[in-house]
Amino acid sequence: MCGIYLTNIPFEREEIKTKLNSISYRGPDFTGIDKINGLTFGHLRLSILDLDPRSNQPMAHKELTIVFNGEIYNYKDVKKELIELGYSFNTESDTEVLLIGFKHWGKEILHKINGMFAFSIYNSVTNILFSARDRLGVKPFYYSWDGEKFEICSQIRPLLGDKKIDENSISIFLDCGYVPSPFTIVENVFKLPPGNYCELDLNSNKLKIEEYWNLKKVETKKISYETAVSELHELLLDSVKIRLQSDVPIGSFLSGGIDSALISSLASKISTEPINTFCIGFDDPEFDESKIAEKFGKIMKSNHKTTVCNQQDIVNLVPKLAKVYDEPFADSSALPTLLLNSVAKKHVTVALSGDGGDESFLGYDHFDSLIKNKAIIDIPFTIRKLLSKPFFLNLIGKNSHRVRNALNTKTRNDFIENIFSRKGLLLNKKKQGWMSHYQGYKKWSTNFLQKAADLNIKLWLENDSNVKVDRASMAYSVEVRSPFLDYRVIEYARTLPVSYRYQKGRQKRILRDILKEYIPEEVFNQPKRGFKAPIGDWMRVELRDEFYSTLNDEFLNKVPNLNVNKFKILLDEHMNKGENHTPHIWKLYVLGKWYKEFNFL
Repeated sequence: MCGIYLTNIPFEREEIKTKLNSISYRGPDFTGIDKINGLTFGHLRLSILDLDPRSNQPMAHKELTIVFNGEIYNYKDVKKELIELGYSFNTESDTEVLLIGFKHWGKEILHKINGMFAFSIYNSVTNILFSARDRLGVKPFYYSWDGEKFEICSQIRPLLGDKKIDENSISIFLDCGYVPSPFTIVENVFKLPPGNYCELDLNSNKLKIEEYWNLKKVETKKISYETAVSELHELLLDSVKIRLQSDVPIGSFLSGGIDSALISSLASKISTEPINTFCIGFDDPEFDESKIAEKFGKIMKSNHKTTVCNQQDIVNLVPKLAKVYDEPFADSSALPTLLLNSVAKKHVTVALSGDGGDESFLGYDHFDSLIKNKAIIDIPFTIRKLLSKPFFLNLIGKNSHRVRNALNTKTRNDFIENIFSRKGLLLNKKKQGWMSHYQGYKKWSTNFLQKAADLNIKLWLENDSNVKVDRASMAYSVEVRSPFLDYRVIEYARTLPVSYRYQKGRQKRILRDILKEYIPEEVFNQPKRGFKAPIGDWMRVELRDEFYSTLNDEFLNKVPNLNVNKFKILLDEHMNKGENHTPHIWKLYVLGKWYKEFNFL
């Protein structure tokens, strides 16, 4: 787990150091800078495998030079195949395996490796730069390219320079709370989409971007439920096993949820020693899962550590949020995630997590909402428009918000998209067109829930969940590995009948039945709380002045396309009338902090 940088712009060495120092937390163990044929390679190393300096980067093999961020979990298998082909190795690292594998197979190496990665390999003979990003977008990859000059980096801060805000991306952020690929918050900087590679021919100055992996049309397996449980169990065991390879201390995040409990249980089964598990608790019992996690820890006999945080612990992390999430990012669970990693770093450098389980195994609340509202959505739209009149909605009362969305949504697909986008609620100009990059979900499945799951994977997982975990872990130089994000697990889950994953409101059915082999169902069968902090309440009382100070007229009037009057109404309703508009207020608050951090005010 590291930070990479690469450019053909003739910066001085001290300028490159300054750029790398701005994200030095990504790799505090070694900073490498090399120049080859007018290109500058920069690398920040967090040592995980083969701690010897021989595995520092940039790394060269004959005419090839690599900068690589991530982990190749099946590197030993790939290495064995390369040795049988006659290659020899000087290190015990996965970096050298990737480099020599590319030497032998070229871009086909992408179909052989299983991992999280973003890397660039330069061929000094052909003068071609090859870069790729992992299938699910676990690791970030930013680039700028104007037809002659390019820069590549793991984060956007070193690429900013004097670049201007991309106004369209501000509108996208206000829609969904993050800036999805291929966009970024500034002009002329982009994200390489997951499952894509790019080739930059520096002879002709031609850039080619192509896809090497994606979700595909669902082909449902005809297997019994019992067989599916057995096969998935074995697959998850292997997914966890290959993620336990490390030359530094390793642990597991353990909340009160199904996913982290299962991953930690599998790790405990595989490990020859008690594993280290970590949990964040809240002094507000409505949000606290620590007591359940402690029960899990006792059952699996882990070395469990709980850290209870309060409002001030979370508030103290807000400046760090703007610093390490160097694009505006409005998922408030980033704050406790930062705190969790800060605690874990005192004991381990690598941690397993349960991220990705909800997407593939239909665990989020919105999957319930889709089922509950399916009958309404299937009523012809002309009839639903009549039912959306105030008289009918008044009869429904407090549940009218959910029903109103269903009544006013034209199609099932629109209802699914509304889960992830507010469709211009706070904007003057509402149609941004960014969702056109995420329309594949419509063709991969005809099942309502699977469609939502696919959009969850392609849009939210990459741009929210993966960003949250990457920045929060890297902020404390921790590597987080998520077995549910093994592409084999993603692909296998999509072949299972939906009823194996979701049946009569029983979310993650198959995961629950695997977990029962490790933890009694009466222990883990608890209401889903999610990993979040009670920010909506805090902003009304203890943080009231802080929010009003940040969300002042000077800032609000600088936000392009924002309907300032509408936002002020929402802010007043939240602060004084009990209405809950936390997501919208938090977006603007985070954006205000970002403006200040990067001197756009």
